[in-house]
Amino acid sequence: MKPGIVLLFILSILQLHGQEIAVLKYQGGGDWYANPTALPNLISFCNSNINTKMAPKPATVDAGSEEIFDYPFIHMTGHGNVFFSREDALNLRTYLLAGGFLHIDDNYGMRPYLEKELKKVFPDKNLTPVGKDHPIFHQSFDFPNGLPKIHEHDGLPPEALGIFHENKLVLLFTFESDLGDGWENQEVHNDPEDVRLKALRMGANIVQFAFEN
Repeated sequence: MKPGIVLLFILSILQLHGQEIAVLKYQGGGDWYANPTALPNLISFCNSNINTKMAPKPATVDAGSEEIFDYPFIHMTGHGNVFFSREDALNLRTYLLAGGFLHIDDNYGMRPYLEKELKKVFPDKNLTPVGKDHPIFHQSFDFPNGLPKIHEHDGLPPEALGIFHENKLVLLFTFESDLGDGWENQEVHNDPEDVRLKALRMGANIVQFAFEN
């Protein structure tokens, strides 16, 4: 089967599965399982505020598995090392080119490993800034200044970086923001309610953009 036909076939599968989220399990020793209450809280917020109908708990999928094609939105996080095998990288590339969406939230410490591994997925592409005028910041909730700051680490401003294919954002990397910490149960980080709400609203925008584009 020709590559273009394969992509169309996979795209049709992604469309059939509709609205669901999965956590990406990767190799390398990084804690891909970080922030265990984050996605269930985000899912609940989205189901209540932007009319999604997602299952209450996200699935877990391996980077190299066919199961990633069951989910139009995949979330990845952690603090440390990330490693993609050649098979993982090819699988992720096929998924993203076929219409899947990957959100990577740096929980602190991922970036140097991630940038190296993403070169395996897209050797010809680089992470580039996602401007504050991009539609992902202007879905159900408006963020005129772009990515919000949720937690402080190194005194750096939050960055939204992305990989684009044919002018479409297929991968979003949120850095120095810690959205996932803001999605967690309040008692985990003791964030004020307005900070948690800001994180959840930005998360809902990401979900909405992924599902509708």
